[in-house]
Amino acid sequence: MHSPLPDGPVRSLEIDDLPACQRLAEARDWGREDRKWRFLFSVGDVYGIDDRNGELAGTVVSTPYGKDVAAISMVLVAERHERRGLGSRLMRHAMEDAGTAGFCLTATDYGRPLYERLGFRSVGLCTSYQGEVENLVRQGVSVPAGASDMASVHALDTQVFGADRAQLIDGLPTFCETLRVVRDGPEIRGFGGFWRNDDQVVVGPVIAQDTETALALVADIVPPGPVRLDIDHRHPELITWAESHGLRPSFTTTVMEHGAPLTGDPSRLYLPVAQALG
Repeated sequence: MHSPLPDGPVRSLEIDDLPACQRLAEARDWGREDRKWRFLFSVGDVYGIDDRNGELAGTVVSTPYGKDVAAISMVLVAERHERRGLGSRLMRHAMEDAGTAGFCLTATDYGRPLYERLGFRSVGLCTSYQGEVENLVRQGVSVPAGASDMASVHALDTQVFGADRAQLIDGLPTFCETLRVVRDGPEIRGFGGFWRNDDQVVVGPVIAQDTETALALVADIVPPGPVRLDIDHRHPELITWAESHGLRPSFTTTVMEHGAPLTGDPSRLYLPVAQALG
């Protein structure tokens, strides 16, 4: 017998709700992802709905970048309530609240039918490559990002992503364990970093003016130990780099958009900060 569907309102969640979000994530075989959740709370809008016992029954995160686009993520519904319309309700609430011209997300095969019903369209594929990097040769072309570099980082990110992600960029120096830039006179040719997600390192973001700079950045920033690179299929050179350095494909997601398309240049967005952030 199904549990009664939650009949209360979708509410905004605060950082005090983080343990409940993590319990829900773990129950759906996702990790606790403490660092990612905390960053999403700092840059995005987190929503949830409680069941009649006061337990969190579902979540969704919307991270708006101005009025242009919002990245949708962390769409979770408790197993006892799945496939009964709760995910759609949460998504619609987040999209209406964001008030942006468009939306983007990355979808698993499990979640994609929900997003298609809401009008999202597929625009690409992204495969997660994981493992320990072998035969690494540092390129030495990058330097640690300083405060004086951040205006150039912001400008390049806005140009490439197609929306102003000022709050996200401002948070990168503390969110990322390493953040490096390739300087080109007073400007930069690219920037990249990595951050720790539970027991794994996620390499990203990497945004660069050209593939040579992007690959050099990856070689400079990738640390020893288990790593993950979420590679868009539009970057076969990066896939080749990953496979030649011992990384193997783990899973593939579908990149999706809704409403106004992004106006940036995905050819220069080599690795995202996280799939949750576009």
